[in-house]
Amino acid sequence: MQNSRPKITTFFMFSGQAEEAMQFYTSVFKPSDIISVLHQENGTVLHAVFTLKGQTFMAIDQNHQDKHPFTPALSLFVTCDSEEEIHRVFDQLSQEGRVLMPLEASPVSQQFGWVEDKYGVSWQLNLAKS
Repeated sequence: MQNSRPKITTFFMFSGQAEEAMQFYTSVFKPSDIISVLHQENGTVLHAVFTLKGQTFMAIDQNHQDKHPFTPALSLFVTCDSEEEIHRVFDQLSQEGRVLMPLEASPVSQQFGWVEDKYGVSWQLNLAKS
């Protein structure tokens, strides 16, 4: 019997915004769900698990003063199911963030865009050619 748990899971370390970010991401991507959140005594996230479009993620809030920013050198590549979805997700993720590549057709995609959200997480959004 094979274990159904993923062997590799993307793990986010936020600077006090883990719960806010999970709520934002689960409002942007469907289907999605916050599976569990364990808080520290000070209210920050000690450990959390959530899913976006069937993919499992984990998150924590760092508990020290050193900030470890996210970078576009590592991004999440999202395959969107429709033109409506890619436009909606692009617009929501780019609010208070920044557009790294505008949403447009490319030689390999019907639509492609790259954004960094307000938390600094980088997202490549793709709508494959039909």
